[in-house]
Amino acid sequence: MDSTDLQILKILQEKARVPNVEVARKIGMAPSAVLERIKKLEASGVVQGYEVRLNPDMFESSMIAFIQIKLNDPGSLTKTGKLLSEFEYVQEVHHLAGEDCLMIKLRVANNAQLEILLRTQIANLEGVKDTKTLIVLATYKETAKIKLSQKFE
Repeated sequence: MDSTDLQILKILQEKARVPNVEVARKIGMAPSAVLERIKKLEASGVVQGYEVRLNPDMFESSMIAFIQIKLNDPGSLTKTGKLLSEFEYVQEVHHLAGEDCLMIKLRVANNAQLEILLRTQIANLEGVKDTKTLIVLATYKETAKIKLSQKFE
């Protein structure tokens, strides 16, 4: 990966659906060369995919909650993490250092739905000892973009 790839990645992070011709114009390359570079970035795993960001209010998913999940057996973290990642309302699953627990981010419609999910699904997972829920009141930034500032020789 070189500085040209980095320029392409910056453009793609801003607008993933940008035509190759536009990327080529911005960085001064032929569209075919840009396409080849993008395919190589995808094949090497640098670009893992493309997603559409939907308006959560339009799909009854405007409430965000972070839930810290402590387990009876820390050895079951991986298994429980994989189970949690299968729930469609869960957007992120993380193993936290220091707390030896999992943290999930989920989107639901309201408090009632959150309560049902906590009581009937999350708390019922094998090995779940305790949960702590934090409800988001306002979001000032939410992104999947990664800071691209690597130096290339």
